[in-house]
Amino acid sequence: MGIIMIFVGGLPFPSESSSSPQPQGWDTLQALLDHPFLESASSTFKAIPERKFSVPQESESERRWVYLFQREYATVDPAYVDFVGTDEATTCMGLAIRNPETGMTSVAHLDSPKVVDMGLSQMVSLLVQPNKDVELDVHLVGGFEDVSPNHGNCNTRSENQANLDGYSFPLAAKIVETLCKSRERFHIRTLCILRHNTRRDPEGNAYPIFNGFMVSTSTGSIIPASFDETSRCPAEIVRRIRVSASYEDSRWKGRLLETYETQTDLFKIAPCCWSLYQLHIALSLQNYSDSEILLMCSTSPSAEAPDFVKNLRRVWDYLIEYPDWRETFPMEQPRVFQRTAEGGWKAKRC
Repeated sequence: MGIIMIFVGGLPFPSESSSSPQPQGWDTLQALLDHPFLESASSTFKAIPERKFSVPQESESERRWVYLFQREYATVDPAYVDFVGTDEATTCMGLAIRNPETGMTSVAHLDSPKVVDMGLSQMVSLLVQPNKDVELDVHLVGGFEDVSPNHGNCNTRSENQANLDGYSFPLAAKIVETLCKSRERFHIRTLCILRHNTRRDPEGNAYPIFNGFMVSTSTGSIIPASFDETSRCPAEIVRRIRVSASYEDSRWKGRLLETYETQTDLFKIAPCCWSLYQLHIALSLQNYSDSEILLMCSTSPSAEAPDFVKNLRRVWDYLIEYPDWRETFPMEQPRVFQRTAEGGWKAKRC
């Protein structure tokens, strides 16, 4: 057994042996889900009322925030930011990593196992000083049992069985595997994922209990949260488009999208180009019904938030109005936003 890099409840947590017949991370994830400390932590987290965040309702002392969209990450300094969070996660997961000695906090919205390895490296790069031994706190929230829980209990797995694992479980297993392999030491504090984040209706259909969270940078506390249009900013629509555009951009392959500059407390949206293909998709899909759009565009159609289709239509409207990405990024320069005195964001003049 190698050096143990995961801790739970103050104690080292052994990872699976290499002789396990399951894919890496599989058995360790199952054991973590069953751990009494993490089961209790999930129960405590679920007992906290979800905070519905809207900028006009917040006090002046709580308006310094950073919000992350799908596939984005940000590392924030408590000197500049009071809290950082994300939502809109169904089969995706939100990962928070915090240095308890400095309060530096990194949050990511992970949507695929393909971005986990590089993404974790991006997240911890500003959290730990060279030659400094520190145990980083980890919170993982999101995902749900989007397939039958029996699929996760098979002793042997064929290729066909692997296709039945849905989206949430493979993502969670990859995150756990990467934490185990990392050179950093991680103390898992919250693991409200998969069965711990699943509710069922009378017909047995599964839904996530929570789709998001926010972390207080000063205390390290984490609570369930949802955000509205006033708080998912700045440049909401452009950042949503950038998620789709990044799939066609080799520069972002395997990486999380950088949006926020830690040292300057600025949002800097790097230029991204959308193609005629994306415009074609927008024109093709805009006339479908809401239910048809859900089936075609979501990994979990029955579990999406009420504004899921509305936000897609807003993105398509923007693409149709501005088919040339250079109108959004004149002279191919990034869009930069600075914090206002009230804690919000405004475009920075060059």
